[in-house]
Amino acid sequence: MSPKAKARDTRATYVALMRGINVGGKNMLPMAVLVELFTELGCSDVRTYVQSGNVVFCSTAALATTLADAVAKAIERRRKLKVPVVLRSARELARVVAANPFVRADIDAEQLHVMFLADAPAKSAVGELDAKRSPPDEFIVTGREVYLRLPNGVARSKLTNAYFDGRLATVSTIRNWRTVRKLVEMTAE
Repeated sequence: MSPKAKARDTRATYVALMRGINVGGKNMLPMAVLVELFTELGCSDVRTYVQSGNVVFCSTAALATTLADAVAKAIERRRKLKVPVVLRSARELARVVAANPFVRADIDAEQLHVMFLADAPAKSAVGELDAKRSPPDEFIVTGREVYLRLPNGVARSKLTNAYFDGRLATVSTIRNWRTVRKLVEMTAE
C-alpha cells in the first residue's frame, strides 16, 4: 500500500450520538444491535455508553463522512425507526469539553448540557434565537454546538430540540455534561 493510501486508510476515533433512542419506552433499540450495525458498516472497536444511543468507534475519515446517514438508513430499514444521528471526532468532542463557557466553580455541573447540531447554523439564524425564551435557562451557540445551562432541568426547559432544529434548520441531539465528559474519556481509551 502506498504511503498516500495508508494516510487515507488511517483510523481515528469518533462518537455517534443518536436522538430519541430508548427514551420513555419508545424507539427501543438494543445497544448490541448498534454495535453489530456499526461493525457491519466497516467500523472497529465499537462500544456503547448507556442505553440512549452513544456509540464510540474507530473509522477511516472517508467512512466517517457518510456514516451518520448510513446508520440512520440502516436503523430505519431494520427497525422501522427514524433516528437522527450526529457524528463528532474524538478531537472535536475534546474541544467541546474544553470550550464550554458555563464551566465555572459557581455552576453545578448537573445544570450543564450540550446540544450537538448536525450542521453549522447560519449566523443570521443564530442571531434570531430568543435568549429569553425559557428563563432562567441560558444558551450559547458555538459552531455546531449549543451549550446549555438549565437550572430547572431539561424537562422544564423550552430550549428543546424542536426549537433549535426549526430555528437553525438542522438536526440536534442533547447530552448532559456527565455523558459528554464520559464519552471524551472513552475516546481516549
